[in-house]
Amino acid sequence: MATTNQNRLLTPEVLAAFEGHELYSQDGKKKDAKCIAVFRFGNIRWYFIEGQKDGEDFIFYGVVLGLVATEYGYVSAKEMASISIDASKYGLGILQVEQDKEFAPCELSAIKDAELQEFLSNLYDD
Repeated sequence: MATTNQNRLLTPEVLAAFEGHELYSQDGKKKDAKCIAVFRFGNIRWYFIEGQKDGEDFIFYGVVLGLVATEYGYVSAKEMASISIDASKYGLGILQVEQDKEFAPCELSAIKDAELQEFLSNLYDD
């Protein structure tokens, strides 16, 4: 079941979008790094700028917001696919990490997320 769930996140479109944006390909670009895909789980947002296949898995790199601390980090597709909460008793069914399919790739600096922009400014602005 984990493989099927992982495939739900690793669509052909997602895999194609990361071609040319392998891990470490945007080092030093700071706010000008291109965000390729966004995934969400409740208030948690992952803004991924790099990713590549790693054996039977796929490793993403980007900024995660909505956890204890906002930070850059790595996460695997298998790890993300394993996240779920049964919210059936609230009429919401099983909640899982979902891709924001409306997101169009752009520079991190162009994303309209105040929390992300504050993090980037604190990190990169003089």
